[in-house]
Amino acid sequence: MNTNFDKLWKRSTKMTMKMLGAALVILPSSFFLSCSDLMETDSELVEFQEDNRLQNATDSVYSVMGIIYKMQAIADRTVLLGELRSDLTTTTPAASRDLKALASFNIDTENAYNRISDYYAVINNCNYFLKNVNQQLVKNGRYVFESEFAVVKAFRAWTYLQLAQIYGEVPLITEPLLTEEAARNAMNQPRADVKAICNYFIDDLKAYVDTKLPQYGQIDNQNSQKFFIPVRALLGDLCLWAGRYQEAAQYYHDYLSLRTNPVRTGTSKATWYDAGTKEFRSAGNSFTFGGSGTECLCYIPMESSEFYGIRSELENIFSSTSINQQYAKVMPTQRMRQLSAEPNYCITFTNIDQSIDTVYAPKENLEKMELVGDLRFGTIYDYRVLSKERFARTSNELQTINKFNTNGVTLYRTNMVYLRYAEALNRAGYPQSAFAVLKYGLYPDIVGKYIDAAESAAAGTLIDFDVDIFTVDNTQGVHSRGCGNAECDTLYTLPVPATPLASRADSVAWQQPRVEDLIVQEMALEGAFEGYRFYDLMRVALRRGDPSYLANAISLRNGTEDAQLRALLMDTKNWYLPLK
Repeated sequence: MNTNFDKLWKRSTKMTMKMLGAALVILPSSFFLSCSDLMETDSELVEFQEDNRLQNATDSVYSVMGIIYKMQAIADRTVLLGELRSDLTTTTPAASRDLKALASFNIDTENAYNRISDYYAVINNCNYFLKNVNQQLVKNGRYVFESEFAVVKAFRAWTYLQLAQIYGEVPLITEPLLTEEAARNAMNQPRADVKAICNYFIDDLKAYVDTKLPQYGQIDNQNSQKFFIPVRALLGDLCLWAGRYQEAAQYYHDYLSLRTNPVRTGTSKATWYDAGTKEFRSAGNSFTFGGSGTECLCYIPMESSEFYGIRSELENIFSSTSINQQYAKVMPTQRMRQLSAEPNYCITFTNIDQSIDTVYAPKENLEKMELVGDLRFGTIYDYRVLSKERFARTSNELQTINKFNTNGVTLYRTNMVYLRYAEALNRAGYPQSAFAVLKYGLYPDIVGKYIDAAESAAAGTLIDFDVDIFTVDNTQGVHSRGCGNAECDTLYTLPVPATPLASRADSVAWQQPRVEDLIVQEMALEGAFEGYRFYDLMRVALRRGDPSYLANAISLRNGTEDAQLRALLMDTKNWYLPLK
C-alpha cells in the first residue's frame, strides 16, 4: 500500500486501540477452561477504558478501518477453509502440514487455520463499537454514525455466519467482553447453531437495508465503498442458511435490481477466438475477479507488504510465484476437471439468409484438455512444464490460477450472488425462474418468454426487473460465462417430468432437487478456488438431511471414490473444526 494508505491504516489501528481498548482485550487462558481459544490468551492483563464512548465525527473512519484491520486475520482463511475441504482442490507435496491437514479433515486444535480467537477479535471490536457509539450525534441534519453503525452490524453478522459454518455451534456474544466475569459467563451460555445465528442477525440487520454506505473516497487508489458488506446481499445469505427462501430471494432480488445501483450480470465470458470461421482454436476471457473489477462487490483489503501488516498469501498458495520458488501448494482435483468437462460449449452463427447455425465445440484434440466443455476452468488455470536442470532449486512445473490478487480477498462477487438468488428462487417454489438465471439471465423479455403464467404470477416482484435497466445487452445466463451461447444449447434444458404431474405443486417438488443440482454444479464452475464450494455442499446436504450429498462429492476428488474419506464425512460432526 502506498504511504498515504499506510498512514491511514496505522493511524486507524492506533485510534482503534485507543478508542476500542476494551474490544481489543486479551484475557488469561485460565478463564476459558475447555474453550481457551475463544479469545487471545497470551497475557495476564485486562486493559480497557471505562465509559469510553465514541463521540467525535472523526472517530468513524478510524474505528471502522480498525475493524477491517482485524478482519485481515481471517481473510485468507475464509477461502482456504471453504476450498481445501471441498472436492475441487487437493494439496501438493509442497503444502504445509496445516494445509494438508485441512484437506484431509485431520485438523487439530493446534492447526494454524484453527484460531477462533481471530473471529471473536472482530466480533468484540464490533460489539464495543455498537455499545459505545453515540447514535444520537447529529451534524448537518444527519446522524453522524448512521452509516458506520450499519456497516459494523454487517461485519459482525458476516463474521458470525463464518463461525457457524466453520464450527457448527458457537457462543452468540453481542456485548463487549470487558471483564473476567463477563468472559467466563459468555463461555457458559448455550451455543447457537447456524439457523439460530442467522435468525438472530436477520432481525438485527433488516432495519438497515436502505442505510447508505460511508463515503471515505479512494484509499490507496481503491474504492473504499467496496470494503463494506452489502446488507441486502448478506440478509439473502442469512435467510438462505436459515431456510427462509422466499425472504432470501426477495433480499437478493432487491439488492440486484436496486434502481439507484443495479447489479447486472454483464456479458463477460470465456470465448473461442476466430469464431467467424466456425472453428474452435483458442480461448480468452474478460473476467476480473479482484477488487478493481466490476464483478467484485465487496472485499477485505490487504496489505501489499508484510512490513505493514497482513498480506494475502492466496496467490502464493494457489500459484507458482518467485516467493514460493514456483512450488504451488494447492492444485485442482480430477473431479474439478470432470465437472468442467461435462457441459457442452456451443456458439451460434447468423448466416447470410439470416438462418442461425448452432455449433458445438469438440471434446477431443483440443490444444489443452482444460478447454474441454466449460471454458472457465481452462481460462483461469494454466499449467506448464519448463525444461530445467534436474536439481534446480525452483520447480520446473508452473501453475497459475488467475483468481487472486494482493489488494484484497473477495467476499461478494456478482455472478455468485446471482447463483444464490437462483438457489433461493428454486427452493421458494420457482424452479423455472431459477433455471432462467442459469440459461438466459433474468430480464423482462426472458420472464415473458420462458416462465409460465402460473409461476410468473406466484413469483411476482421476485422476478420483476426494470425493462430499461436489464436487457439482453447487459444480462446473460451464468452458464454462458463458460459455455458460449447457452441460451441456444438444446442439450441444456429445464428438467421436466416425462409425463405431466397432478398439480403445479407436484411438478415444483419434482423439479426442485434437479434444478438445485444444476445450480450447485454451476456454483462449482463459476466459484472454483474462491472458497465457496464446501459450504455450498454443506448447505444443500443439511437442507436435504442427507450427508451423502457432501460426502459423495468430496470422496470423488481423485476421480474414484475414497471410501475412508466418505465414511468420515457421513458423520456431520467431522464437517466442523474442533475447539479446545
